[in-house]
Amino acid sequence: MKDVLVSYYHFARQIVKLQIEDAPFEEAFDEFCKGILNFGPYWDHILGYWKASLEKPEIFLFMKYEDMKKYPTTNVKKLAEFIGHPFTIEEEKAGVIENIIKLCSFENLSNLEVNKSGNHQAGKTQVIENRLFFRKAEDEEWKNYLTEEMIEKIDKLIDEKLGATGLVLK
Repeated sequence: MKDVLVSYYHFARQIVKLQIEDAPFEEAFDEFCKGILNFGPYWDHILGYWKASLEKPEIFLFMKYEDMKKYPTTNVKKLAEFIGHPFTIEEEKAGVIENIIKLCSFENLSNLEVNKSGNHQAGKTQVIENRLFFRKAEDEEWKNYLTEEMIEKIDKLIDEKLGATGLVLK
C-alpha cells in the first residue's frame, strides 16, 4: 500500500501537471490516509476484490503485484489456468511462459512506442499520456518518501482496515 501511495502521488501530480514543489507529498499522504482519492479509499477497492475472490474464486482471481514480481512463472501459470487455458507441457518446454513474462515486463511495455507517445481517453474530456502509467516499477520506493511517523500511521491504518480480513500486505 505504501508503494501504491507513492505511485499514485506521482501519477496524480503529473496528470494535473503540478511540479513537486507545488504538490507536497505530505498533503497527498494525508488525503490517501483519509481515503480522499478520485475513486474512493484504496483499501475499499482491495477489500472488495479480496472478498469477491474468496466468495467466488471461479470468477475473481486476486493476485498481488509483489507476488507476481517475485514468482512470475508460478503466477503466469496460475493466471492461464484461471482463464481456462493452462499451458501444455510442450508450451512450457518451448519457453512460452518465459516469453510471456518478457513481453509483459515493465521494461518491454514501457518502451513500446504507444506507451511512450500515445494517449488514453479517460472519460469524455480527459486525455492522459500513456507514458504516465509507467514510472519506475521499483519495490519499496516508499522508503524515500515516508517519515517514521508516516510509516507508523499507515501501518496502523493497514492493520485497522485489513487486519481482520486475512489479507496480508507488505
